[in-house]
Amino acid sequence: MTIEARTRTTDVLWADITDIYAAVLAHPFVTGLTDGTLPHEAFRHYIVQDAHYLRGYAKALAVCAAKAPDEHDLAMFAAHAGGAIAAEQELHADLLGGLGLTSEQAAAEPVAPATRAYVSYLLATAYSGSYAEAVAAVLPCYWIYARIGGHLLEQGSPDPLYSRWIATYGGGDFQAVVDAVLAATDRIGEGLSERELARMREHFTTTSRYEWMFWDAGYRQERWPV
Repeated sequence: MTIEARTRTTDVLWADITDIYAAVLAHPFVTGLTDGTLPHEAFRHYIVQDAHYLRGYAKALAVCAAKAPDEHDLAMFAAHAGGAIAAEQELHADLLGGLGLTSEQAAAEPVAPATRAYVSYLLATAYSGSYAEAVAAVLPCYWIYARIGGHLLEQGSPDPLYSRWIATYGGGDFQAVVDAVLAATDRIGEGLSERELARMREHFTTTSRYEWMFWDAGYRQERWPV
């Protein structure tokens, strides 16, 4: 039986992670952005690690582009790979400046355990898996950020630094990018076998868990223990 007999692929995937998303929403890193209680040191750690992460994420998106079966998705993911690098260079440079850190200093800081694990999983899945698996693995970073950004935008923040970050992911421009990837995901799902869909669901759930771990690592200012 193919996915056409079920609900949309994106509905199936999101239903798998509702508890994970609820945990992200309730995390003190996320709530601290809107009530202003998140320490700047924790946000600094998160931004530094996000810069490391985005360089790996851009590579995973480039692999999605290379595996795309049509020119539309190839162009989309290639553009998003470039956009991830641009985000690191522009948004992070602005935020790091507000945190008293240069891009060069941030790049010199070690890649933390959760960052290393998340990026390694993304790249391993993108390179070794099918196109459908690769897209499922990169999708949570798009989708959860858009959902979180929209939620935080409604709440607002008393901290101007956090407000700038929220505006990036809670705005319509980012949502349009995410909507295009969600549409591609549903196209991929058309005609998938049960086994292929199961692989997508596994990767999507795993990287959604990594999203929670990434917020948590930022909150704890995670370091290597030895």
